[in-house]
Amino acid sequence: MKLELRGITKRFGDLIANDSIDLTVEPGEIHCLLGENGAGKSTLMNVLYGLYQPDGGEILLDDRVQSFAGPGDAMAAGIGMVHQHFMLIPVFTVAENVMLGHEQTRALGVLDLPAARARVREISDRFGFHVDPDALVEDLPVGVQQRVEIIKALARDAKVLVFDEPTAVLTPQETDELMSIMRQLRDAGTAIVFITHKLREVREVADRITVVRLGKVVGEASPAATNAELASLMVGRSVELTIVKDAPRVRDNGLQVAGLTVRDARGARVVDDVSFRVRGGEILAIAGVQGNGQTELTETLLGMHRNVEGSVLLDGQELLGSSIREVLDSGVGFVPEDRTEDGLVAGFTIAENLILDRAQGRPFVRAGSLQLDAMVEFATGKLGQFDIRAQSITAPAGTLSGGNQQTVVLARELARELRLLVASQPTRGLDVGSIEFVHSQIVATRDGGAPVIVVSTELDEVYALADRIAVMYRGGIVGIVPASTPREVLGIMMTGELPEGTKLADGTELAA
Repeated sequence: MKLELRGITKRFGDLIANDSIDLTVEPGEIHCLLGENGAGKSTLMNVLYGLYQPDGGEILLDDRVQSFAGPGDAMAAGIGMVHQHFMLIPVFTVAENVMLGHEQTRALGVLDLPAARARVREISDRFGFHVDPDALVEDLPVGVQQRVEIIKALARDAKVLVFDEPTAVLTPQETDELMSIMRQLRDAGTAIVFITHKLREVREVADRITVVRLGKVVGEASPAATNAELASLMVGRSVELTIVKDAPRVRDNGLQVAGLTVRDARGARVVDDVSFRVRGGEILAIAGVQGNGQTELTETLLGMHRNVEGSVLLDGQELLGSSIREVLDSGVGFVPEDRTEDGLVAGFTIAENLILDRAQGRPFVRAGSLQLDAMVEFATGKLGQFDIRAQSITAPAGTLSGGNQQTVVLARELARELRLLVASQPTRGLDVGSIEFVHSQIVATRDGGAPVIVVSTELDEVYALADRIAVMYRGGIVGIVPASTPREVLGIMMTGELPEGTKLADGTELAA
């Protein structure tokens, strides 16, 4: 089935999320929609799927104009969508999830589960998915859950499949398996729209590439294009993709974490007996699929959790039991994974956000009064130093782009003399130009002698920044390995296994 979008426009108030976008996807083609978060890719696909109504333009399938009042209409027309965050009910079986919303019944209104199981087996066998129709979804690995999402779409005879950032929660091996599945679907005649911002994946699987920037199509590219060429199209200028950094000059100061265990409200261990050391002048990158305890670990280092055991020593000073204010005052800089929720106050000005963790003493507060001159001078300097793109320091932080918001957080945290920097998902949602700047600032902090912890689900970022790599799985550290460790080894470690023969960062080798 041929898909064609003509002049699709979608507005949200004054924001034009999609601006007269044209896109054609042929049967048996993987067409990649490339662009940074906020470029309008997902909005466009939500219009296609009936979740949003377009303000202009039209959708055609096999040259026939379509009108979708909701996802049900889109699915009935042959469009399926595999979302970044799975739309599955964990306590249902695979077959029950596949038939949900399209239930078939037998006599007396009894659900025809045998027919659903047979359909799952038929699709699974055809594409080699190896999915048990009677397995509970909550018991399946993330990669298999994604296959269930694909089976759901194929069970409804989808001829056009949209994959919306499908690799965000996958290990490298699961990503490779998904790429293989996409090729199989393409070869079977399915038209595929692949939404991503990862250049390596684009070049690996795409037949054609359309690049979107700020809601507009800015060009098409061949899969043979270089990463630099694709990045230039995405941000509108040339970008240096490789961070150049010298070998670490480690120092005796640093962070020592020993036996750290964190329990959630139900008493379950979300961080399980974690121990590691980060020396001054080095970056320890923590890799792993999101949801394996990384968030709780970084929050605990900042003093945000109380149901904890173990020890966290910064230059010999115990941080566990300290308040967040005490941790910050001890010289810890913290870049949270969600800048909008935890890093900024959207309604405050840029200037106010830049002094959020310093607004209790000199030079910004004197005798209980805010010193506006000091705040303005400080904020104006940071605006220039960190190239924060804003009309003025009085603009609300919530009006800034994602990259500029992240730069405000980074500028605030790096403005102090740091004894430790913890940066969680530091470039999530940023364009490659902003990533270049954030990475350079993190490396500069390391070169200044501070220990740095970077938590990232992006392996490209891990390799760009790390001096050593720790991999987390189900709350524990599987191993700490050199930054030269192959990608496939890290992928295996993300499943909880440490392959035989793996060299650890201390120079030892796991015996075969």
